Amino acid sequence: MAYPIHRRTFLRGLGTAMALPWLDAMSPLTALARNMPPTKAALRTVFLFIPNGVHQPEWSPAGAGADWVTSPILEPLEAVRDDVLVVSGLAHHNARALGDGPGDHARSAACFLTGAHPYKTAGDDIHAGISVDQIIAAAVDEQTLIPSLQLGTEGGRQSGNCDSGYSCAYSSNISWAGANQPLPHETHPRRVFERMFLRGSAGETTDARRKRISRRSSIIDFILEDAKGLEKQLGIGDRRRLSEYLAGIRDIERRIDRLEQLEQLERQGGDLPDFGQAPPSGISEHIQLMHELIILAFRLDLTRVCTFMWANEGSNRTHPHLDVGEGHHTLTHHKGNKNQVDQIRTINRWQVEEFARFVQRLGEVKDGEGSLLDSTVVIHGSAIGDGNRHNHDHLPVLIAGRGNGLVDTGRHLITPKDTPMCNLFLSMAHAVGSSVENIGDSSGTLPGLRL
Repeated sequence: MAYPIHRRTFLRGLGTAMALPWLDAMSPLTALARNMPPTKAALRTVFLFIPNGVHQPEWSPAGAGADWVTSPILEPLEAVRDDVLVVSGLAHHNARALGDGPGDHARSAACFLTGAHPYKTAGDDIHAGISVDQIIAAAVDEQTLIPSLQLGTEGGRQSGNCDSGYSCAYSSNISWAGANQPLPHETHPRRVFERMFLRGSAGETTDARRKRISRRSSIIDFILEDAKGLEKQLGIGDRRRLSEYLAGIRDIERRIDRLEQLEQLERQGGDLPDFGQAPPSGISEHIQLMHELIILAFRLDLTRVCTFMWANEGSNRTHPHLDVGEGHHTLTHHKGNKNQVDQIRTINRWQVEEFARFVQRLGEVKDGEGSLLDSTVVIHGSAIGDGNRHNHDHLPVLIAGRGNGLVDTGRHLITPKDTPMCNLFLSMAHAVGSSVENIGDSSGTLPGLRL
């Protein structure tokens, strides 16, 4: 017989507290039987940042509404067409020079979620604005263990000159707790994983980590006894879900080990080991692992707000897994060179493929009576439109998920020219109950998110 359990039930072990995914025993009917209020799926928000803009001539789809036709770069969206809203026409006015001269990359990242024009300085007197993710996090304060997650794949300096007189803090951060308080992102999947599950006193947590690493064991080993006790309270379906969840945790740990091994060998210039399958691409594996950690954090309701910089703005990373040997930033300044255009198109299409993969995964994970995708809004984009022109209008913006009814997907929404992207952010902030009246250069909420 299945017994009702609370949504905030944890499996505990040495220095470890592991939250549970959604189970039928947490359903509204079970909750009512226990005189508990029914659990409603919370609204989650994810902001995925891509650097250097896109190749705009092959980005925008044809047609509007539900009859849109994917462009060459957006073709991978066909697999998730019904779950995505493509938005055209949005702009970030405050990412423009406005008399400050060059520095579009720094302004792009700094303005992306704040809508603010950053003060041009390479010193410590940086100034931008509070970002929408932190506005949303403040509105749901104390409802989760982790207020917000800031993730990335590239480390970044928080001082010094990185772009034509702009501080590195601007190009390395999209999340800002205040006008002069950027929130650096975490690039190591293992640290994100351990932040989610290692609990207890500092000494206890350190001891648990040392024991686990010395044994090369899984964090699951520390909570197995508690998990076995919980199983006795669950029905057959929930037992299966719990087993699949624990197996998924083990898989993430193995993937983290694998990525760390790959990165270490790449640094040393050594031969890759036999992984039993095609060797992983460092950046693809890194992005996919971070996506899985976001899904895990949402699934366990550890946080409801996340930002993820796939790369720092102005990144000149190469992409050997795509047979692209030139740096990303260098390629965006193609000046019409066909070979370079082909390579930047390849990078942009791969980015859309990774976005579509993430959307599919969100749709596969049960959350209450629906999926995580039903209760999540994912914003994917940049504050640079075309990488070759460095414009800040007609931004490449993709929205996935329905956000508990905030967004009607499966369409191409064309907004009036120079519509502030901050109007979208204001709509999202209001959806979580924030009373903020404006964000950046917003002129109101964004019509058209719903039919």
